[in-house]
Amino acid sequence: MTTAQLAAMFLPRRHESSLRNGLADGRWRAAEWVFWLVLLAAYFVFPERLVLGSQILITALFALSLDLILGYAGIASLGHAAYFGIGAYAAGLLAKHGFGEPLTGLALAAAVAAVAGYLVSFLIVRGTDLTRLMVTMAIGMVCYEAANKAHFITGGVDGLTGVVMKPIFGAFEFGFDGKVAYLYSLIVAFVLFWAVRRVIHSPFGLSLRGIREGGARMPAIGAPVRKRLIAVFTLSAALAGVAGALMAQTTQFVALDSLSFSRSAELLIILVLGGAGRLYGGFIGALVFMVMQSWLSDMNPVYWQFWIGLLLVVIVLFARGGILGGIETLRDKLRARHPEGAQ
Repeated sequence: MTTAQLAAMFLPRRHESSLRNGLADGRWRAAEWVFWLVLLAAYFVFPERLVLGSQILITALFALSLDLILGYAGIASLGHAAYFGIGAYAAGLLAKHGFGEPLTGLALAAAVAAVAGYLVSFLIVRGTDLTRLMVTMAIGMVCYEAANKAHFITGGVDGLTGVVMKPIFGAFEFGFDGKVAYLYSLIVAFVLFWAVRRVIHSPFGLSLRGIREGGARMPAIGAPVRKRLIAVFTLSAALAGVAGALMAQTTQFVALDSLSFSRSAELLIILVLGGAGRLYGGFIGALVFMVMQSWLSDMNPVYWQFWIGLLLVVIVLFARGGILGGIETLRDKLRARHPEGAQ
């Protein structure tokens, strides 16, 4: 069975049209290259905002990890910060004990978070949406309290201090200006995004969307639903672990908040804003959310969440599928009005 036939059976029409138009075959579009070039240009245009920029990139990578299971496989999670925090503590503890080589820390964080995600995945695949929400939230709370109690290891509420990172490749040292941290985060985010993009446009990725749209029918074409969900949940946890490690390495500190429920909830807000199941939704959502958070909290540190909530309500009411979904809808309407120009 071909990819197009599978899409016709199990995916919504918007995915079918994308396949027919050649937009879901893995080829990079011009707008995508522009997007990444803009992120690179930000290094030169906003040199005083690079610390915030690196935090946006890390959060976007974290959101991409959640989008992989929520937007593509349909697995809802309220405790994804558990793997973010596990990766952060793994990299932070490694650096604290004298092994501060950044890439080794990323690899260890990915491995530890992947193992945790693999173990939890056996609980996830057994339940429905409500069960998954409760299980993931419970796992997140358990990890949070465990880190809080293990004060002699994690620092508890005081956070993990003494994280000393070595220069990248022995030449590029992390500084207070955030320049190395931004480029480091950008390169890691791009490489992992490229890898996730390859996964999404592979037969494995297409089967995930089939499971999301009609999981009960996928075994009929030989797709092992349980194994695919375990695999994607493990991969998602590994990505979240890398994002956590990046946060620990660039800030050289790990806060207990990295495991908190509020971080998981913010991540869902970011995906709703940007648009789940669209690859770039996490990046757009992270950019909008964190820039508004920085700007509004400077204006009013007490009531800034009101405006974030209002924006979220507006997005839900008038832009189905988040910001990117609203842009797609507007583009389709313009093409319908001017078919000659669309061609």
